[in-house]
Amino acid sequence: MPETPGIHPSRKSNKAILVSLDLSEGKYSERLQELQQLAVSDQLDVTAVIEGKRSHPDSRMYVGSGKADEIAQVLADTGSDMVIFNHELTPAQQRNLMQFLNVPVIDRTSLILDIFAQRAKSHEGKLQVELAQLEYLATRLVRGWTHLERQKGGIGLRGPGETQLETDRRLLRKRVKLLKEKLAGLQCQRKVQRRSRQRSGVLSVSIVGYTNAGKSTLFNRLTRADTYAADRLFATLDTTTRKLYLSDCGSIVVSDTVGFIQELPHTLIAAFRATLEETIQADLLLHVVDAHSSNRDEQIAEVNKILAEIGADRVPQVLILNKIDLSDMSGRGAGAVRNEYGRISRIRLSAKTGEGLEFVRQALAEAVSKGAEPLDEKSLDFEKVKHNSATV
Repeated sequence: MPETPGIHPSRKSNKAILVSLDLSEGKYSERLQELQQLAVSDQLDVTAVIEGKRSHPDSRMYVGSGKADEIAQVLADTGSDMVIFNHELTPAQQRNLMQFLNVPVIDRTSLILDIFAQRAKSHEGKLQVELAQLEYLATRLVRGWTHLERQKGGIGLRGPGETQLETDRRLLRKRVKLLKEKLAGLQCQRKVQRRSRQRSGVLSVSIVGYTNAGKSTLFNRLTRADTYAADRLFATLDTTTRKLYLSDCGSIVVSDTVGFIQELPHTLIAAFRATLEETIQADLLLHVVDAHSSNRDEQIAEVNKILAEIGADRVPQVLILNKIDLSDMSGRGAGAVRNEYGRISRIRLSAKTGEGLEFVRQALAEAVSKGAEPLDEKSLDFEKVKHNSATV
């Protein structure tokens, strides 16, 4: 599998410099904080953060010549061997920066792809990550892919009049086609499994939410599974499904899904569409929110935006305000808020301690007995939640 440009498994060290420009687009501090969390998740040692402000990116190197000189000086002072931009670089900008700085330069998309490549465990997850990497690589391919061909090293593969670049692109298209065929076969298997569940009348529930909101911790609490959960971005990539028994209501199927993030690369959304079909086909979504986060409103909006992109925006939701043991709502404790139809629409809990878990089971039991109905309310008014919680 080809490497994403700028990411080298054999890199000399894990020291990296982060570069972030304020382009007056809003949410600057939140995006920078998220980039720092992504770097930690990628096991990088951030030695410096270089910031700046511009009205628009420079067409040649994204940053101006003065800022580029500053980055080069910080590289020399800190001994870092990688530069990560909190922006999407064009292929030309990336090449120019690498030539000027003489170190790997990657953008936000490359960083997310690298994290996904490290975390994917299942066969399907690895195929999806490779597909996303290849589709990203196709936009910035110059030379140097055919040397990864294991059988012939590229020798004798070139047709009459075919340049090295054309050969690289042809081999890449061939690999992409093969990956898509394999994923299509796995998708068919999943459809058969879903039909079997639908015929048996089993309710399907998917846990969704922003990355690091506590989805896997809640999943483990509900199903007593041992899915990997950690305080880092994208701890879970592969969808995990378990049966959950509800007293007097029988069994349901609960799935833990990959977390979302701002500006999730479109190549990843497309590559993971098969896995996210568990979300599309679900009867109910448990939308987990980090109630302790200062950016919770933006995170909710971003999750709903991606759900709309994959066609899951009409699936009914129950909003889960998680981490109340850390948030300013801890004084009110766990609780639930019902909508105008008398159904539980919001729950305050701590997946870590288990406080409030009974309200989730109650909401799931209601969904089984009454049937899931679409919720009109897709945004979260926290002041209203605090006000209503006094009556819970």
